[in-house]
Amino acid sequence: MASAISLDTKTLKASPVHPPKITSVKALVESTDFSSLPSFYTFTHNLHDEPISDDPDYSIPIIDISLLVSSTPEEQSQVIHQLNKACSDWGCFMVINHGVSESLTKAMIASFQEFFDLPEEEKKEFQGNHVMEPIRCGTGFNPSINKENLWRDFLKCVAHPEFHSPNKPAGFSEIALEFSKRNREVVTVLLKAISKSLGLEESYIDKAANFELGLQLLAANYYPACPEPEKAIGIPSHYDHGLLTILVNNGVSGLQVKHKEKWFNVNINPNALFVQVADHLEILSNGKYKSIAHRALVNNKATRMSIALAHGPSLDTVIRPAPELADNESHPPAYVEMTYRKFLELQQTGKLRSKFRLNSEQCKAF
Repeated sequence: MASAISLDTKTLKASPVHPPKITSVKALVESTDFSSLPSFYTFTHNLHDEPISDDPDYSIPIIDISLLVSSTPEEQSQVIHQLNKACSDWGCFMVINHGVSESLTKAMIASFQEFFDLPEEEKKEFQGNHVMEPIRCGTGFNPSINKENLWRDFLKCVAHPEFHSPNKPAGFSEIALEFSKRNREVVTVLLKAISKSLGLEESYIDKAANFELGLQLLAANYYPACPEPEKAIGIPSHYDHGLLTILVNNGVSGLQVKHKEKWFNVNINPNALFVQVADHLEILSNGKYKSIAHRALVNNKATRMSIALAHGPSLDTVIRPAPELADNESHPPAYVEMTYRKFLELQQTGKLRSKFRLNSEQCKAF
């Protein structure tokens, strides 16, 4: 591994702005003995300037999805009400009794670990820069794309409508396909219930987003232990594109969500799925449900890995606020009509970096 990038402590100190050629943060950590953060990974924003809350009165909602498929109408109605409150108040929730086996989730985490453990030369086969590439892996430092130097490596694959996967390590593709399918089934149930929670027909979001051909991304973020975590960032505050994002991790905390102007640490319950409202559900609901700001912190004790499944509309479907939720008088449409593909392209070029750019007045130029 060390031969893939020839680094030493002196080299790191000699390059305060531009790093030597780095193939991954993992390789950097394993090939270099240092006790301080390389300056080119310093994140300028002081995370401690923002309030962080662990107030037990503000616990993330928990949704028992089994009650949506095998319970009385009264119980289903109660869960739909809980979903309405979770999506409008928090923009996120945990799902239990979802049917994705714990063994499958653990196998997926282990397979991603095996991928990140591959020699750097082998992982290079899957490097890519464009958001539409079906398979791409990379690292947090890419000056052509990122202004921030992120302390993370990643692998992203398109899992639907066509499944794509690296051909290594052995067994990865089979596990990834099954894991993606099972989680997509969970989202299908949730979207029907969320449609009803908005006062729409059960199939509204499914049809409006052409979800049968919707884009599903399977991604893993790998955050090695960091010598000075308070100076670095895994992923800065951002919002997800798409309808819903499902998250699981390897048991190491680091995810934070923003609720009522405070950051909350997210500790995902064992064998639960953490679900986040994303931008295109916000658009469809005309802002009734808002995508949630979240970020990933790093630590100096253990490697953290998170797996995300982003579920969105089909790429060529125009997404707009539901007419029933966009009264031209009291609640006019608040978001521009745009295909999902166009949204991703604008986001990739940096023209949709901040959430307010979703607003129709700001987007007229697009």
